Order: sequence, then structure tokens, then C-alpha cells
Amino acid sequence: MDVKIEKSWKNRLEKEFEKDYFCKLTQYIRSEYQHQTIYPEGRLIFNAFDHCSFDQVKVVILGQDPYHEPGQAHGLCFSVKDGVAYPPSLLNIFKEIRSDEGFEPYKSGNLDRWANQGVLLLNATLTVKAHLAGSHQNKGWETFTDAVVHELAENRSGLVFILWGAYAQKKGAFIDESKHLVLKSVHPSPLSAHRGFFGNKHFSKANEYLMAQGLTPIDWH
Repeated sequence: MDVKIEKSWKNRLEKEFEKDYFCKLTQYIRSEYQHQTIYPEGRLIFNAFDHCSFDQVKVVILGQDPYHEPGQAHGLCFSVKDGVAYPPSLLNIFKEIRSDEGFEPYKSGNLDRWANQGVLLLNATLTVKAHLAGSHQNKGWETFTDAVVHELAENRSGLVFILWGAYAQKKGAFIDESKHLVLKSVHPSPLSAHRGFFGNKHFSKANEYLMAQGLTPIDWH
């Protein structure tokens, strides 16, 4: 199956694209785009991969679902397009960066700037119906993104996996913590952030780990 995704990922995930579940998923998603309003727009479904090739990945942040309101989702978890107001979780992420790193994050909620430095901003589900959170869950995307995480965890070393909330932690439960740094806390959602997201210092911890390997840290600004 010809999937429009960055070349290194295409080579790595080629077997997934030929599997029955992915063929069924593709048929379903194509039909949805034809008959419904779906986010993100089709060309941005694999945006996280297009910004960050397999060998460039340094940090993986796992999200769950794309934003489901107009103008928000563009294929990077927690990120919104330029000029769009910060969703509550992203606002809390920026609050923690301010506390942890001691500077004011750049005003835009567009996290392209992180992705271009090697942060894979991966949602478990890559599409969603307008106004219906979770509407494309259990259609096959999770199997595909599980394969992505396995590919990175098994064939790279020294990565930082940032797992916020029970869902992300379950998805990353198999990751070998002797081979990678796995950072866990509650989700940055306003419902849980005060129970351990604030003060987790994941941004500075990630950079300390990268620098210890002689790698360039992420400029979270």
C-alpha cells in the first residue's frame, strides 16, 4: 500500500502498511473524510513523522487523540496551529516549562519547533471526527502507533519517552528502562495536573539525559 509518510518511517513500517488491519483502517478513514468533517486535514495525518525522521528522534511524547474542534489539530500531539488559543493541557505544559526551565515559552502553541529538533509528538489515534472526542479510537490506529513505539524502543537506544497519564503509561509499559529514559506523571489536564504534573521537571530531566549522551538538548522555548 502506498502511504504518504516520510521515507525513513515508510521503510521502517512497510510491513504494517500491508497488514489486514491497516488496509481496513485506510478504507474506513478514506470513507470518513469523504462523508464527515475529520481532523486533522488529510495531508497532516502523518505530520509528526514528516517533521522528525526515525534516526532524528530524541524524545517521544505520547498523546491520545487529536483535538476535535476547528483549526486546532495539525498532526502533532498537544500542539495547535499558529494563532489558536492554548487548550488547557497545553497551557499547563507551558506553565511547567516556565517553572522547570525558568523562561517564558514562545507565544505560539504550534510545537513544530519541538518536532524539528527531534521530538516525536505522537498521538495514539491519528484522526478524529469534528466535535467527537475519541471517535476514531479502536479502528486500528492504536495498533499502528504501538508498532511505531515498538520500532523506536527496540531499534534505537538512549531515547526519552515522556508518558503523561495512565493511557500513555499503559501504551509504553513494555519500554526497557535500562535502554531508555522513561518519564512518567499524571496528565497535564486541569483535572489531574495538580496531582503531580506540576513539578515533574520532565523537560530539564530529558535534557540532562540527552546531554549526558553528548547530544544537543531540546530548546523547549
